[in-house]
Amino acid sequence: MRAKDCQYNEEERYLRMYMRGRPIQLYAPSEVAVNYELSKVAAPPQNKLKLDWVYGYRGKDCRSNLYLLPTGEIVYFVAAVAVLYNVEEQTQRHYVGHTDDIKCLSIHPNKLLIATGQVAGHDPKEGKPHIRIWNSVSLQTVSIIGMGELERSISSLSFSKADGGTFLCAVDEGHDFNISVWDWQKSDRGHKMCETKCSVDTVVAAEFHPLDRNSIVTCGKSHINFWTIDAGGTLYKKQGIFEMTRDKPKYVTCLAFTQTGEVLSGDSNGNIIVWTRGSNTISKFIRNVHEGSVFSICVLKEGSIVSAGGKDGRLLQFDSNLQPTGYEAQIAEHLGGIRTVTEGRGSQLIVGTTRNCILVGSLELGFSPVVLGHTDELWALAAHPSLSQFLTGGFDRIVQLWDSMSHSVVWSKDIGEQAQSAVFSPDGSIIIVGCLGGRWIVMDSETREAYSIHTDGNEPIQVVKFSSDGKLLAIGSRDNYIYVYEVSGDSRKYSRVGRCTGHSSFITHLDWSEDNMYIRSNSGDYELLFWNAGTCRQVPQSSQFRDMSWSSNSCTITFHTVGIWPEGADGTDVNTCERSHDAKLVATGDDYGKVKLYAYPASQPKSLCHVYHGHSSHVTSVTFLHDDSRIISTGGKDTSVMQWQII
Repeated sequence: MRAKDCQYNEEERYLRMYMRGRPIQLYAPSEVAVNYELSKVAAPPQNKLKLDWVYGYRGKDCRSNLYLLPTGEIVYFVAAVAVLYNVEEQTQRHYVGHTDDIKCLSIHPNKLLIATGQVAGHDPKEGKPHIRIWNSVSLQTVSIIGMGELERSISSLSFSKADGGTFLCAVDEGHDFNISVWDWQKSDRGHKMCETKCSVDTVVAAEFHPLDRNSIVTCGKSHINFWTIDAGGTLYKKQGIFEMTRDKPKYVTCLAFTQTGEVLSGDSNGNIIVWTRGSNTISKFIRNVHEGSVFSICVLKEGSIVSAGGKDGRLLQFDSNLQPTGYEAQIAEHLGGIRTVTEGRGSQLIVGTTRNCILVGSLELGFSPVVLGHTDELWALAAHPSLSQFLTGGFDRIVQLWDSMSHSVVWSKDIGEQAQSAVFSPDGSIIIVGCLGGRWIVMDSETREAYSIHTDGNEPIQVVKFSSDGKLLAIGSRDNYIYVYEVSGDSRKYSRVGRCTGHSSFITHLDWSEDNMYIRSNSGDYELLFWNAGTCRQVPQSSQFRDMSWSSNSCTITFHTVGIWPEGADGTDVNTCERSHDAKLVATGDDYGKVKLYAYPASQPKSLCHVYHGHSSHVTSVTFLHDDSRIISTGGKDTSVMQWQII
């Protein structure tokens, strides 16, 4: 869609826009039709957004990404945001300099600077893989490294330690898993000292030795390598020697260093190996410490060692000679296997899991979650009609009710189906969850009890929406139909009124009229159709709806939302939009990870907006909380939920 392609017919008082060459006629409301000017530029809203809270953590496929800072905050990442979270004070700060998924982080020895590395992104200019070094107190960017020099994504980062953090080592997940070492303080873009092929196989960790200058250890699939940077700045490696081939693991999964400088490695066979300092030979071999992989080894300040298992979910403590102390803990299975362990305050440990949870606790007293997240693509989002709560649901089959004020999960439920859409009844007592296989579930919002399960077709239920009086329910499916139900018995009973047939593609969005008599809907081929809800018949004369009041504006293709489509949009770019309850703002989420805020109505083809980064994949849903104080957005593949304060 290009602004110059829009035409306004003054006689018929409609705007014609084109989406992928398809003309769409949108009738202007009478009050604006007479003086409507196509060339007028709509100003952005006076309100802006501030990232208020980020729900989620990336533990599923990342490691060594959880640390305690001297500020008392734990630092980690999800999507394109680095989160600094003070658990005791219940505050979060956010570093939002990245444009796409962060995959790794490293803390400088001064505990003030942090390096984070991102993947190659959508935007050819902004989305190149690179490393950002930033100040954890001021959140100011200090240096941007590797822009245009890195190939795919940075999977591991490590500041040098023996020299106070002069150098930074990075592993690029390109074809050759290149390892590079940077003098990061030389200019604001750093200076690459050396680079070489690390391994033909996956590399999962790279660490500078804490005591030996110019020494780096890397590990991954079928290998552990010991690197030396010579005086000329060239990297040389020695491969770790596994003396007996039957002991060679499929993966060396993690690294740590004892206080005397020996290297510890954990592997996929559940073994811990001690490597002699300064060599590539084994000095000690401890078999079957865990069932399945050892995902993390943490050497505590007092010298004892904690190992963590991914499959068995156990934490085991050893003394400095790797003799078991008898202290251990078990992480509940539903929270996931352990991905990373780091030292917290006092005797506390901080644990990140494969199910994107962060736990805090101790071996003696056990662990409790402080961050919960989803683990698969997120689509379903619904705001409670009268409380500061919202519901999310995803392809991980988990539905979670969140409290936006306490930033906590009220309840979590495995519904056994992949969730695609959700809505609260107007009184907030009932939740409808639309699923991927054509089913929709009626649930009690307090007890989580499922009252009934219905099926309409066998394709995803894309959208579910109650009429404002709660007496009707519309269900938009990927099978091109809208199913309408009559609601009775405290929103527990549903009788089908009929099926709206006429769309030639899947239903994407729908809205109810304020008088509860009509539905408007968008489809995958950019149609805007209108329906009589009582008869389920299409009303072809769309001009009669020019002055209709609508309970919501979730449809992305309407006269009031022409301006949300950027220049050159192909119709799939904007996934979601929502109008505020006071009808002053409209928020959108797009395929490029951006949340945008427009003044409502956005009925000029050229409508200016405020743009916000944080998500790293397509933003699948946006919604306003009941009092318009905040916006909630969900990222699809980044599995994150973001809460934005309207200021």
